[in-house]
Amino acid sequence: MSIQISKTVPNSTVTRDLRELDGKTDNIYESIVIISKRANQIAVDMKEELNAKLAEFATTNDNLEEVFENREQIEISKHYERLPKPSLVAIDEFLNDKVYFRNPARENDNE
Repeated sequence: MSIQISKTVPNSTVTRDLRELDGKTDNIYESIVIISKRANQIAVDMKEELNAKLAEFATTNDNLEEVFENREQIEISKHYERLPKPSLVAIDEFLNDKVYFRNPARENDNE
């Protein structure tokens, strides 16, 4: 499984208009909860993916004096460091309607 990150996701902090964030839920706090839960999902997926790739380089040698520097391992780590943070990806997905969410409490009130 690979995380698909859109080219539109900024790599650094961006000032956001709060009215843009609460437009889909009519509640800024609900929007923030949705974004934070999605960011946690993305972070877990990215960590699992990185650990799987780095596990290929794992050695069974427990000798601390022998430290092997593997260029491929370093490049993989640098690649993941350059990726946008999960919170920025989650905000982009939320604003571009790529996140499915629902509020069961609100659905019960409508019935």
